[in-house]
Amino acid sequence: MQSKFFISEQEKEKIFCTELVKYGVKYETAVKAARILASGQPDEVLTADEIKIVKEACENWSVQKKRIKRLKSLIKDLAYKDYT
Repeated sequence: MQSKFFISEQEKEKIFCTELVKYGVKYETAVKAARILASGQPDEVLTADEIKIVKEACENWSVQKKRIKRLKSLIKDLAYKDYT
């Protein structure tokens, strides 16, 4: 489904970068990965280094996001047990 709203490449880059940094990706890596992701280029035109940067940033983001989700769930469970 296509969005009815236009988001510039610069805005996409900011959103990607913010999300990556929020979940522990180093700023320099996040900036590079965000720029590549926001460009929307297919994998076929990216260099091996660009693909590596994006994969590592996204894997790091995924691991940290899952970790934080588990921690929040544990905290919620502990807080619930304290009230019962």
